[in-house]
Formats: sequence, structure tokens, C-alpha cells
Amino acid sequence: MDRIEERIVAIIDSNRSRILDFANDIYHNAELGYKEFRTSEKFQKFMEERVGRVEDNLAVTGVKAYLNEEKKENFSLALIGELDALRIPDHKCVNTKTEAAHCCGHHAQLAGVIGAALALTEGEIAEKLDGQIVFLAAPAEEYGEIEFKKSLMEQGKIGYGGGKCELIRIGAFDDIDACLAHHVSMKGITTGSGSTNGFVSKVITIKGRAAHAAAEKEKGVNALSAAALGLQGLAFNRETFRDEDCIRVHPIMTKGGNLVNVVPDEAVIETLVRGKTKEAFSDAAIKTDRSFKAGAMALGAGYRIETMPGYLPSLPQAMPEEIVEVIREAAAGKEVYEESLESHEGGSTDVGDVQHLMPVLTFHTGGVSGGLHQSEFAVYDEDESYILTAKIFALGAYRMLKDGAALGKKVRDEYKPIFKSKKEYTEFLDKFYSVEEGELWEKKITE
Repeated sequence: MDRIEERIVAIIDSNRSRILDFANDIYHNAELGYKEFRTSEKFQKFMEERVGRVEDNLAVTGVKAYLNEEKKENFSLALIGELDALRIPDHKCVNTKTEAAHCCGHHAQLAGVIGAALALTEGEIAEKLDGQIVFLAAPAEEYGEIEFKKSLMEQGKIGYGGGKCELIRIGAFDDIDACLAHHVSMKGITTGSGSTNGFVSKVITIKGRAAHAAAEKEKGVNALSAAALGLQGLAFNRETFRDEDCIRVHPIMTKGGNLVNVVPDEAVIETLVRGKTKEAFSDAAIKTDRSFKAGAMALGAGYRIETMPGYLPSLPQAMPEEIVEVIREAAAGKEVYEESLESHEGGSTDVGDVQHLMPVLTFHTGGVSGGLHQSEFAVYDEDESYILTAKIFALGAYRMLKDGAALGKKVRDEYKPIFKSKKEYTEFLDKFYSVEEGELWEKKITE
């Protein structure tokens, strides 16, 4: 490490308690996507103490804080932290008001970003950065509560369900050349990233006819039974999913009727349909639709299938050796693994959408156990999950932007984005919107 890098590490170490306090406050006050108002406000207030300009209310709750804005024409780097958590009401640190818990470690990202800001905004260090830093808090990475997000779309508050997708749409990435991103991992400290699945999201509404469930059951059309048949049809289709396509379809039922003695007249299914490529998840989406239409037809029910764009597959991206080198130094003897570019995971992230426009360099830190998205998730090593994360964000940013931002420009210039513009990206995503409806078989029921 050079003198500035040693200074970065020293500042973060000296602010250890402040970073841990921030992390643990977010951890115990988790919020769900597009509802992260407290988390967003806390991030915003912290940044207002450190930088000259902060933008808020981006994509509902997103925040951008600018350092060295006068240098943005040379290079602009975003450090991304995610605001939202998951609905896991039985987690020991659940926010009982929201039923949300940070079982994916997004609070560690935010702790890392604010820790990096403590160092990078220090006068001498900021002067050495030959480019703009954007400290970016992004909403709604976890793609849940599809009906809620659909309601925000109907109100005109968002265009997409994913936070970074929406930030792209409104132009929040227009002034950024590249990004640094982080996630916690059960594997420990890793650099670079393989690929992940893309997906579309669906809300499937089955329409039946209410009737007395005991006295006049023959006059009803059971929407719950039709939905159950749809789920069975989907299950039987699973053998047609190719292993190499990494298909994942995992529905939940958010409504199955109104009262136990009334034949259910409406059932609602939310699901994501994931796959390694857009061709793969598009094929699986057709089979999903077909299954629920068949279930509805078998019972004489109606249906409405609303499909919305989710996330694009994330793309393999190696970490530059110059940053890997400083990560190894910051890790102080801990093992650091370089992720294989051939690796693939069945989950999804809207980081992939950003990657379709610009490079996103990803690293992971450990210090967590119990599994992601599980009630057993726990942080057992705060120094690795929070403090090391802050050091890597800050040191990575410094290496990208020092010496005229030579490394940052090299990463940007060698990258080959899938889309050349935001317009091209949004036009592609909008193609996934569709609504298909089938009517209740009224005539056949009454004849």
C-alpha cells in the first residue's frame, strides 16, 4: 500500500465504532423495497455531513451523494449499497413494524459505503481522486411484493419493479462510468463475479364464482381449486426444463379466498420465472402461463396473467488485478478467492441490468453464517462484514481514480456493454410487459 492507502485504512479503523453503530442500527430497523424511508433518511443525513450535494427521493427512496463533482468529466465511479431487506418475520433481529430482516446483508453494503465515505472525503485523499465518486443507495433489489410494486406503477411512481432498473430509467446512472458493488457471502472473501439468472415476474389472478360452500357448492366456481391445478401443471412441466438453463419458478399464493364457508371466487399467485438466458426464462414463462390457463379451463374459471420485466442475467466480470492486490493486503492474511467467470448461480440481481450498460466490479466479504434469505442468517464477524467491506470500497475507489483515473478508464474502455444507451435498454425491457385474460365460462355454467 502507498501512503494514501495506509491513511484510508487508518481512518476507517479509527471510525470502527461509528461504522458498526450504523450497520447495527440498519440491521435492526430493516425495511422492504420502495419502503426504505428510514434507512434512506439515515444514509442521506450521514452523507450531508460529508459531501456538498445529495439527491434524494430517486426511484422513491434512492439517494446519490457526490464527491469531486467538478471532476466527473474525467471519470465517475459509483459505490453501490442497497437499502432493502426481506420479509422474514421469524428472524431474531426482525423489525416487527415491517416484518423485514436483513438476511441478505444489504446493511453491510451500506455500512461499507458510509465507511468508505469517511475516508474518501478526507481532504488530502479527496484531492488525490482524479474523478467523481457517487455514493449511491439503491432501493428494492429484492424483487418481492409484486402486487405492491404493480400498484406503484399504476400510480406512476415507478416504471420497473427493480430499484436499479428504475434508477437507470430515470437517468440516475447517466453520469456514471463504472461501479463498485458488494455482497456478503458464505464463501468468504471473493473478487469478481460469474453470471446469475434473469427473470420475468408474474401476477396470476384466477376468477371464480362465490357460492355457499356447503349448501350450494355446485353453483360456485372454485378459484382456489383452479389455481391448485395450475400449480400441479407447473410441477409436471418441470421435467421439461433443461438443466443447463438453470430454470427456477417459485410461486407463492397471496390470496386463496375470503371466507371458509364461501367458495373462493378469487385466487392470486405471484411468481418469478428465472433462467440463465432471456430465451430460457421466456420459454419457462410460456409453460407457466399455459399451466394456469389449463387449471382455469378445467374448472371453468377466468384468469388474468400480468407479466412484468424483472432483471436481466448478470454478466461475468473479473476484478482488475490492481484491486485484487490491495484487497489481499486489506484482508490481513485471510484467504481471498477469485471467482471463476464460468460460475453461475440460480438467483438474480439488478446489478445485471447495470452491467448491460457499464462495468460493475463486484467483491464479497464473509463473516456471516446460516444461509442467505434464511431466518438463521447471522453476522458473526463484524470486522469482516462491515469494516473490511468499507476498506475494499475505499481502496478500490482510490485505485480506480488515482493517477488520472488510469485504471478506471482502462476498465471502462475495455468493457463491451450489451446496450449502447439507456433508451435501448428500456425499449428492450418494455417488451416483457403483457396482459392475457380469459373469461369465466358463464354460459356453460348457467346452461
